[in-house]
Amino acid sequence: MIDVIQTYWAETLALLSIVLGSLAAVHAAMTKREVRSALGWVGIIILSPLVGALIYGVVGINRMRRAGVVHRRSLALDDIWRDLSLYAISRDVVADHFGGRFDQMKGLGDRVARHPLSSGNHVDLLPTGEETFAAMRQAIDAAEASVILETYIFDRDAIGLSIADSLIRAHRRGVSVRVVVDAVGARYSVPSIIGYLEDAGVPVVSFNGQVIVGLRLPYANLRTHRKILVADGQVAFVGGMNLREGFTGEGAARDTHFRVTGPVVADILAVAAEDWYFETNELLVSPEWRVRLPDAVPGEGAYVRTIVSGPDSHLETNLKMLLGAFSVAEESIRIVSPYFLPDTTFLAALNTAARRGVRVEIVVPAENNLAIVARAMLAQMSEVLKEGCRVYLAAAPFDHSKLMIVDGKWCFIGSSNLDARSLRLNFEIDLEVFDYALAEQIGRRIDGLMADAEELTLDALKARSLPLRLLDRLFWLGSPYL
Repeated sequence: MIDVIQTYWAETLALLSIVLGSLAAVHAAMTKREVRSALGWVGIIILSPLVGALIYGVVGINRMRRAGVVHRRSLALDDIWRDLSLYAISRDVVADHFGGRFDQMKGLGDRVARHPLSSGNHVDLLPTGEETFAAMRQAIDAAEASVILETYIFDRDAIGLSIADSLIRAHRRGVSVRVVVDAVGARYSVPSIIGYLEDAGVPVVSFNGQVIVGLRLPYANLRTHRKILVADGQVAFVGGMNLREGFTGEGAARDTHFRVTGPVVADILAVAAEDWYFETNELLVSPEWRVRLPDAVPGEGAYVRTIVSGPDSHLETNLKMLLGAFSVAEESIRIVSPYFLPDTTFLAALNTAARRGVRVEIVVPAENNLAIVARAMLAQMSEVLKEGCRVYLAAAPFDHSKLMIVDGKWCFIGSSNLDARSLRLNFEIDLEVFDYALAEQIGRRIDGLMADAEELTLDALKARSLPLRLLDRLFWLGSPYL
């Protein structure tokens, strides 16, 4: 066989190129949702024989088939889910408390998100890394039954080790502990925190970590960007903060995290349990994984829905919810994002809101931790500025927060950035929150960022030299892959 290949190597390469190229081109044509994306990939595959098919195999397959376990968990824990249904909220109740237009958001969420909008919840804003990590450690140390943690980056530094040590102590006192760390995020530290936890006997896996010749095929471009911690099925933490030292101390990067209690914790737990099942085939339905129901009265507290997004059956759920929120906004849309690189559909919806007279404010870092992304963002900002949106460059330190409030009553918080990766490629978790008090807290945080920010104008963008503007546009061309 080897002799035949050596003799006919050119013919072998040609045959491989035809077979792999045909398979890749058919897959791209049948699975890509946008004509431009499909044409682009088919062009790369045809114009770069063999190499194009290999590139497509590494970064072009952006949908994953996963066996869902949420329904199976609900069957196994049927009594708990029946009790949680008491906290369900109707569209009429939303309309009474938040206005007629926002009952449409309730209807939209019911159609595109798999989790219900529930009452009886409480959401606490954690404005610093010190407060966030202290609250996490406290929840883990107090856990009696179970702890599950899922994150993108879990560094093996002072902060990461302190969280890991809390998990190890919980494991040793008999608490059921499960840890999921993204395969890419786990490599931000060498050696990885995964080995540290494994050595202590803590059940831990890397998400999408099946490696073939150094690549996570066939889904090498997909990762979990979710940040979830649930202790005893009673308290949960979500937001944008990775587990790393960079968010603490003098001059630290800023971020915003949230501590959540109430019925919605059951849904947050279900999401992390599904990702654990995806890697291990272990269904978390034993007694220690039961949700502890709150004492809150149905109909009170914050109305919260878990928004699950990812390149599986929940593709673009976050994007659909954001587009819906832009369409119902009447007064204001306030956005904080470290990476603002949405697609034309998102920009069109935002610009349409601005044309209707809605005050649109977008806050991004003046100094980004990713210089390439910063340049790509500048190249796109003229698209919103010319339609009446206002853009502010927040002073250092770098702010990694992902925050949005609409009309001072509807909040969107969690792990999603406003870029192609978060809106199409990453597995994300966000919360839709109807709560005046939380919106006011987030509004004050945005006010603080804007107080020290510089407003970006069209004139300032046009005044930049042609070479700089051209460089920005070149980086912008790669924005779907940043």
